[in-house]
This record gives sequence, structure tokens and C-alpha cells, in this order.
Amino acid sequence: MRRFIPVLLAALWLSSCTPSGTDMPQVPEDRPDNVDWEAAYSYVFDSSVIPEIHLKFKEEEWNKLLRAYDKDPDNKEFVRCDVLYIKGEDRREIPAAGIRLRGNTSRRRPEGGKGQMHVGNNPDWHHAHFSLDLHYYEKNWLHTIEGVRQVDLKWFKDDPSYTREIYCYDLFHRFGVWTAVHDVYARLWVRVGGSREAYYGVYGLLEHIDKNYLRARKELLSSAEGNLWKNSYGCGLRSSGEKFELKCGADPGQARRQLDDFIHKLNSYSNDVFYNWIESVVDIELFLRTYAVNVAVGMWDDYWNNSNNYYLYFTPEGRFFFIPFDYDNTLGTSLQCGVQSDAGRHDPLGWGEDRNPLVAKILSRPQWRSMYIGFLRELTTSSGLSTPASARDRILSWQERIAPLVANDTGEDMKIEDRPAPWGNHGEYRLTTFGKDNFFQAKAESVVNSQ
Repeated sequence: MRRFIPVLLAALWLSSCTPSGTDMPQVPEDRPDNVDWEAAYSYVFDSSVIPEIHLKFKEEEWNKLLRAYDKDPDNKEFVRCDVLYIKGEDRREIPAAGIRLRGNTSRRRPEGGKGQMHVGNNPDWHHAHFSLDLHYYEKNWLHTIEGVRQVDLKWFKDDPSYTREIYCYDLFHRFGVWTAVHDVYARLWVRVGGSREAYYGVYGLLEHIDKNYLRARKELLSSAEGNLWKNSYGCGLRSSGEKFELKCGADPGQARRQLDDFIHKLNSYSNDVFYNWIESVVDIELFLRTYAVNVAVGMWDDYWNNSNNYYLYFTPEGRFFFIPFDYDNTLGTSLQCGVQSDAGRHDPLGWGEDRNPLVAKILSRPQWRSMYIGFLRELTTSSGLSTPASARDRILSWQERIAPLVANDTGEDMKIEDRPAPWGNHGEYRLTTFGKDNFFQAKAESVVNSQ
């Protein structure tokens, strides 16, 4: 009987949840410095449970989301929704949360075609990525989950295995890369107005990179009061003035000067002057661990090869941290891009373009180059963290859990398959069968052959 309790609670909520905008008991503004982040993350990003997330929209709010997409697919406009979060027998209602569409090339309209508003009797649902900000309209503790204010919900676009991004972020954390976000499975439902609730299927529930991301890592970063930047495509840290988006920072002018100063020194310093300077501002071991995982999972759409998908954080004292981001096009989903055409077999020492100086200049120092190779070999050939057998075991265990849950009301991505994205140029790669086309085997061989 216990397994039916979440469904019953969801049904009761859908009929009686406090409408968006209705007055509710207020509590004082939460103090983020007092959040027990270890407990919060252990609760929200607990991989042992697949939580349910039910989103309830007034029809005018949902249509507002659709109109905003039609006007500008890249918009960042939030609309209101009510949230029911169910984890096991724990049930939390969060009225008047904010939600928007997210994604770059993967951003989609979640219902119908351009110009079409919600159709109550026969809606045409589509998978889409969402950013859910529980704190957007009501800034109090009740509009968080244990202090976590914002999460991202990603469908498994171009990943028939339903595991690629989950695998990558899990590997980062297993290998000590604490700058990586947390990512777990969740189940998502959407209800608009009086329409029947639609099951959107299995999603990835990801930590959002924002001020709270910094606060949760304050002790490791030494400060959460610095400047957080998100790159725009093409930013290779090659020259000042490249287009980065400041996500957190009290003084935009000071933040830009700090970033441009870092870029200038990165490009102008050489030999021992460069090595001494970069070692004083960067945790070299952490950075090389990050890049070893990045290459081990075949992330070609990255900083080094494609000037893409990363965040930067600078502390007030000038310490620099590289934050990996967006790992769905990995594990054999490959493309002719940058200097490579095969993300499984490409030389890990020539992974990207030397004109993107951060990795290339760090690897020019022999002992750091050796450290990087050592980390790659540890991952792919000796520790078991990303060998064919260990990877297969983890992937199959995840797939076994979610297999009964993937069929959904969009009619899209209805089954789990072991293959890369259909648009890739190496459709032969597999994750859970052994042999020459096993991605992890190909990667291990490329690492062994590297000099």
C-alpha cells in the first residue's frame, strides 16, 4: 500500500492546492549563510530515491510561457506555477514558484506549434528543459527545499541511454571534482488549468549554478562573495573583451577588470613566469582532475576543443576556479568539431586547440602533463571508475531503475536504447556491450597510446 501514497497525495494536491498568488503564512527571509548545505544537498540530490515533481499552472501563465517562446526562443521570462515535491512519503507544497524554459540549441516549446495556445482537450505536449526557481516570487524558507532555491530540469535530449549526463557528473564527484554540479533522476508532471495532468517522464534534476552554488562550497572556495561568469560560445580566454555573462558579482566593472586581467596574464606570460603565476591562482591538481574526467567521458563541446560550456569563478583575492557544465553530448555522441572527429579515440593530449591557452599552457609543463596523463590512466585503466566493466555496471543499474518510468504523455523518448545521438558521426559506440565499439574500451586504448 505504501507505494501508492505519493500518487494519492498528488491527486489530493491537484484538487486543493493553494492557487498561485494566494496569501500564505510567511516566515522571515532565510539566511543562506545558516543553511546546512551538506544536509540540504544530501536530501535534494539523494540518488537512492527518484522524487516526483508536479507543476501546476494557471492556463494564462502557461500561455504566457508559450507566447514568450514564440516572441524569443532564448528569452529568460519566468511565469508562476505551484509545485508539489514528493520524495518517498515526504510531501512539500510550494505555491507561486517561478519557472522558465532553458537550453541553447536544445530549447523547445513545451506544447504545440508556434502561435498555438494551450489546447485543453487534446494537448500536444513536448519535452523541454526548465529552470525552476522556488524563490523567484516569494523569498522565504517555505519557498525552498531544505534551503535549495533553484534547480534545473533536463529531459534526455539525444540520449537514448538516459544516462550520459548522470554518468558524467557522478564520475566527477567520484574523482574528487567538487566544482561539478549534482545531478539525479526525477519524475515530472505538468498540469495546465483544468486539463488532465500530463506525465512528462524521467528528467535529470540538476543543481543550478548561482549564488547558492557558491555558498554551498564556501569552505572549499574560501569565499562565496566573488565573481561568477558563464561563457558565451566562442570564448576561449584568448583576448580581453570576450563575451561572458556575469551571474554573480557586486561590482560589474570590477568583475570585468578582474576577468580581463586574468586573460591578459594567461596569454602574455610564458615559461616560469606563467607557471609561477598560474600555480598561485589555480588549484592545478583540481583543474587537471577536471580535465581528465572531461576527456575520459569524451566531452568535445568543451572549453579546449570548442570554446564552450563552462563557468569561471574568481574569489575576491583573485583565486580562479573552472566549473564544468552541460555533459549530455558525451560517451560516444561524437561530431566533427574543432580539431577532432571521434571523441572516443582522439588523442587526449591533443584534445583541443592550442589557441585556447588555459589547458595547452598548463600541459606545457612536463610535471603537470604527467599528472594529467596519470589521472586519465587512473580513470580508464586502473581505478575502475571508468573502465568498461565498472561503467557498464553503474549504467545498467540506473537503467533498470528508470526503465518502467520512461514512457510518458509526450510520446517522445519512450524507451531506453544503447546508442549515441542519431546526428552523431560515430553511431557504432555502445556503453553496455563489450568489444571494439565499446566507448570505454576505445577511450582506455587512446589513453594507453598517448605519450
